[in-house]
Amino acid sequence: MAFIVKPVVTEKMTKITEKKPNRYGFIVKPEANKLQIKQEVEARYNVTVEDVNTMNYAGKRSSRYTKAGLIKGQRNAFKKAIVTLKEGDEIDFYSNI
Repeated sequence: MAFIVKPVVTEKMTKITEKKPNRYGFIVKPEANKLQIKQEVEARYNVTVEDVNTMNYAGKRSSRYTKAGLIKGQRNAFKKAIVTLKEGDEIDFYSNI
């Protein structure tokens, strides 16, 4: 198991959750498929998943100029899953803080 890396808690994802209250985002491993993601979310959070949408993001090259000169690097590639839950189910990411 363990296909979920971490939940996505950003301003953009919060706006999506406010529009459609039963949608949540997760960063998942690139080899995970929709059925595996669905099973893990249901097992971990004790909810019923209706739909899973996935997106693959490519790593992007970046560079910046500093006093030491040009520094080049690359952001990691990742896969994101948007999970739609059954009406009435909810996930609280802040409960253990």
